Amino acid sequence: MTYQQEAIKPYNDGAKAEQVEAMFDNIAPTYDTLNHRLSWNIDKGWRRKAIAFLQQYKPQTVLDIATGTGDFAIMAAQMLKPQRLTGADISEGMMEVGRKKVAQLGLQDVIAFEKEDCLNLSYADGSFDAVTAAFGIRNFADLDKGLKEMCRVLKSGGHLVIVELTTPPRFPMKQLFGLYSHTVLPVYGRLVSKDKSAYSYLRRTIEAFPQGERMMEILKQAGFQHTAFRRLTFGICTLYTAQKNG
Repeated sequence: MTYQQEAIKPYNDGAKAEQVEAMFDNIAPTYDTLNHRLSWNIDKGWRRKAIAFLQQYKPQTVLDIATGTGDFAIMAAQMLKPQRLTGADISEGMMEVGRKKVAQLGLQDVIAFEKEDCLNLSYADGSFDAVTAAFGIRNFADLDKGLKEMCRVLKSGGHLVIVELTTPPRFPMKQLFGLYSHTVLPVYGRLVSKDKSAYSYLRRTIEAFPQGERMMEILKQAGFQHTAFRRLTFGICTLYTAQKNG
């Protein structure tokens, strides 16, 4: 089983990674405001639940993949108190917003942002105690390759936590979310971000992304064990956890 998302693109021309980078650079100034408003601030609670899972393992080196503006990285640094937390992303525009937030909070000695191709990470094997990803891996052109890279840079026995938007599986939330994602999400996103494609693209990636049991199988094929998932807020979001084979 493999998963690739080549057909889903925010713009008509150019390579997948370049399109995603351009899109997120474009919406970076309004990204945080839109995320919190469109989720009624529930996204903060989803992140908190994901980080709480890692607290029992006390990771000292953490990699946050597709870190964006660093919301997840900042919360992880505050809750986990690691020695070092690296936020990796392809969008310099998003990370520049994150760097300003980190500086304001005085966390620049703990959190560092680095531009990385998440399908070809520059880090050595076994570099991190934990790898996290919040609302970003559905943008990977090749999910299998991205997950294998996340597994590669994770230490033996280290833990993976993923938080991702998903489609609710049951009536009536499935129908309500479909209506919301096809109407409110793209229209409001376009008005605030001034980007005609970004939030329509978001809806399409959510619908296409593998979910639940299927995602468990993909994680196992990437080298993870003890895979589990937990649906949050009626399935609008899903928390995935896994461990690298020892």
